[in-house]
Amino acid sequence: MGIRNEPMNCILVVDDVLQNTELLEALLVPLGYDIIAAENGNQALEIIANKNVDLVLLDVMMPDMDGFEVTRRIRQDGRHHNLPIVLVTVLRETEDRVKGIESGCDDFISKPVDKMELTARVRSLLKVKAYNDLMENYREDLEREVAAKTEELRMALKSIKDASLETILRLSMASEYKDEDTGAHIKRLSQYAVAVARRMSLDEGTIESIAYAAPMHDLGKIGIPDFILSKPAKLNPAEWEIIKKHPVIGAEILKGSSAEFIRLAEIIAYSHHEKWDGSGYPEGLKGEDIPIAGRIIAIADVFDALTSKRPYKEPFSVEKSLDIIREQKGIHFDPAVVDPFLAIQGEITEIRKRHDENESQIVDIPELVALMKGATRMEMENRAQTS
Repeated sequence: MGIRNEPMNCILVVDDVLQNTELLEALLVPLGYDIIAAENGNQALEIIANKNVDLVLLDVMMPDMDGFEVTRRIRQDGRHHNLPIVLVTVLRETEDRVKGIESGCDDFISKPVDKMELTARVRSLLKVKAYNDLMENYREDLEREVAAKTEELRMALKSIKDASLETILRLSMASEYKDEDTGAHIKRLSQYAVAVARRMSLDEGTIESIAYAAPMHDLGKIGIPDFILSKPAKLNPAEWEIIKKHPVIGAEILKGSSAEFIRLAEIIAYSHHEKWDGSGYPEGLKGEDIPIAGRIIAIADVFDALTSKRPYKEPFSVEKSLDIIREQKGIHFDPAVVDPFLAIQGEITEIRKRHDENESQIVDIPELVALMKGATRMEMENRAQTS
């Protein structure tokens, strides 16, 4: 195997006097340095912009652009903050040295140049640059590694969140499994609620939480006897008292979670049967004492119930259902929720058509997860085409 040669350091010598350039070249080339010469500031700046230079030996007293200005311009480019700049000058006054430091130089060498001083300063500054380059490369590598680990963590958290949402959706459907329209009902209800929340200009975090929490609104029905849920007639007073317990049961099941959308689901489960005038249940809350998410889910749930077939009724038309919503403004429903709901009739009707009673009731959980996460129809179609 041959001996591996380390790459030579490249030194840019800038001086308008050819003899000075040749002298520095004669002193440095035998030491193993690669020398590039420039006779003025503009030429020096062009070389630095296009070549890898490790150190600059820069004359101060040059026409057109002096060494101080060249130094300032080099430092203006953030890529060259580690590039050592040595002013080679006959100037010895303190104010000249201060001016050089303020412009951004690293050191000075006095003319006439002493070989030992030149060699010592060049070697020292190149070592400093090598160390700074090493540390910067290490920092960049570390930043890339941190970014990669952060992305891995983000994807892991996304996977956990998706799995949690899927579990919640399956649990939500289990609570309503006796309904023939369970899957489509969850889709419609959640999309109605999201559409209204967006119309009300709620923040996106709250809207997402509502989308995730909405399917759990009737989780408490899991504790209600099937014969009551599926009774094809009006409930008697005793049965009605039992059905009124499901908001409390649902809130109890969801209580105590640290997840934001589970906490919101607890609120929705408990409050979505409260009415604006205080005649609802389980607590008889009135007006703005009812949480806003509960008020939004209430209108979405009632509209879906009105337009859907139930064991005890045939579906009402969309037009009749909207009329009922209007009539109940300020009674059952918050006026500040009714107005946005009515303002997006077209969107509500489109959601209803997209997930009507003829839709397959074999629930596609990945599709349902995508819907809850606000995926667009096109995104879902693209996902289906590539799967």
